Amino acid sequence: MPDAPPSAKSGEVLRFDDVSLHFDDTPALDHVSFQMNAGETRVVLGAAGSGKTMLLKTAIGLVKQDSGSIFLLGEDISHREEEELYDIRGGVGILFQEGGLFDSLTIAENVAYPLVNRHSKDRNTPPDDAEIDRRVREALRFVELEQTLDKYPSELSGGMRRRVGIARAAVTEPPLLLYDSPTAGLDPITAYTIISLILKDRDLRNTATIMVTHRYQDGHLMANFRYNPNSGKIEPASRNGTGSGGRVNTKYLVMNEGRLVFDGSESELIATHDPYISKFVKVRRS
Repeated sequence: MPDAPPSAKSGEVLRFDDVSLHFDDTPALDHVSFQMNAGETRVVLGAAGSGKTMLLKTAIGLVKQDSGSIFLLGEDISHREEEELYDIRGGVGILFQEGGLFDSLTIAENVAYPLVNRHSKDRNTPPDDAEIDRRVREALRFVELEQTLDKYPSELSGGMRRRVGIARAAVTEPPLLLYDSPTAGLDPITAYTIISLILKDRDLRNTATIMVTHRYQDGHLMANFRYNPNSGKIEPASRNGTGSGGRVNTKYLVMNEGRLVFDGSESELIATHDPYISKFVKVRRS
């Protein structure tokens, strides 16, 4: 099993301190601050172009902020050069929009990519072929797609490609997973399956999770349900710390024109009367 940085195993995993980013005169991120610890979940909501995806890219140094500080897995990455980020990024799994699979690679090769690429960039010795095969099969078994090893992405449905994307993101068992619109374009049943898999990884491995989504119901599941390994299903989380469901620590982040305009629990989100934030709450008030 890959070793997580000590700070990521039980403590702080990601922190933004007053982070700003501009493209010309347009703010992509505007003085954003938040932090999260191991096992916690952040559900990111917001209109198109509000800064949701840019938040993910900046978190791992794919885009450099103009000001402020970013701490990833206990390391200040604010001013790190690209080659200095390889090893740190190895502790983060990413599911891109639409899955982001390589069309020319088999499913097995797609899932193996982070294992091989991570070690080649940080110049550590990569796992041998047998170890890679074991981990790839285990990751695909985790998402119930072990039978697709030799297939290509074009041979799979959209939902299956998304599940492969989850396997690829989780194959190194990273302490932090980033999901960019994991259920976009999927039917409700398939979307529920995807969220169930995200919950499964979070709750079995205590993975910190950031999920960008346009679907309030996705966040509701993340905030109120846990994966039960005994039944293999998700079930309601405990609200008082008792019962088999356990508790979850999920907060919502709402972005608007690069600003973080809300950071709080689901109950606080539902209670807000801010007209912009309320647009993302799909409940009826009496």
